[in-house]
Amino acid sequence: MAVKIRLMRLGKKNKPFYRIVVIDSKSPRNSTYLENLGNYDPNLDKDKVKIDSERVKFWKERGAVVSKGLLRILK
Repeated sequence: MAVKIRLMRLGKKNKPFYRIVVIDSKSPRNSTYLENLGNYDPNLDKDKVKIDSERVKFWKERGAVVSKGLLRILK
């Protein structure tokens, strides 16, 4: 099973909120995920991203790939 670390969109129309999740790469965006690693709120001024870096490291060691969109946010 190929695994990705990517964003899962939640929230209302025009007020998005994202979870950073580990999910099978072939699954739809909002399907069942393996683990929730944090969240991202583009509507806040500070502390937009909260992420568990230890768990990200754990999943990357096991072959998980970080999505392009998430890489942009983490920079």
